[in-house]
Amino acid sequence: MKEKLPISVCILVLNEEDRLERCLAGLDDFAEIVVLDSGSTDRSLEICRSRGAVVHQEEWLGFGRMRRRLFSLASQPWIFWLDADEVVRRELADEIRKVFARPVDCDAFEINRMVFFAGRWIRHGEWFPDWNVRLFRRDRWEMEPREVHESVTIRGRTGRLREYLEHHTYRDWNDRERRLRRYAELWARQKAAEGKRASPLSGPLRSGWRFFRGYLLRRGFLDGSAGFEIALSNAREVALKYRLLRKYGNND
Repeated sequence: MKEKLPISVCILVLNEEDRLERCLAGLDDFAEIVVLDSGSTDRSLEICRSRGAVVHQEEWLGFGRMRRRLFSLASQPWIFWLDADEVVRRELADEIRKVFARPVDCDAFEINRMVFFAGRWIRHGEWFPDWNVRLFRRDRWEMEPREVHESVTIRGRTGRLREYLEHHTYRDWNDRERRLRRYAELWARQKAAEGKRASPLSGPLRSGWRFFRGYLLRRGFLDGSAGFEIALSNAREVALKYRLLRKYGNND
């Protein structure tokens, strides 16, 4: 039996029973799986425990605060930030094992994600490449308590892994629309609280640029009709963000 990697895989969970089997199946190489659940009513907790995860439950505090709490529960020297809609491919696990077979000379690694959506892998546009710091030393990270788009800041050197994470981000277009609206709302409230304001032209100009960048400059058109629809959806998301920012930020 291979020695387990000194890594805590940390996952936030809320009613993810349709995704967790696929997510947890690729984690046998890692010494610990830590799950922080915020009130699942489906079989999520049962599935996590059946896979040997250490499960904690707390009320929802917002993405940034929940993520920081989750990472604080890790016991291993390294943390692997994983979402329930992501899958660690065998190739990625093997690459991580090779990295840890010798002294690691950096403090974190960025990992690319590739989205599977609308029946195909999305290889262009705004959604790919998608580099994020996901593997890092337990004592070398910081994170602001942001409501959305939270990320870690690393004290030290960051490298990159070659292999990618599978990202099964949206179940369908209805799920995309629901989450788009939720994140736009959180983003607008967050920016308004930070003192950011928007003009009447902010939404149209920024959304138009987002479509142009994603569909043409980043070659979203190579993903066929899905690429067009994704570029259009991303543009609509930007327009909604700035419309809501005008609502919340310009009404002092």
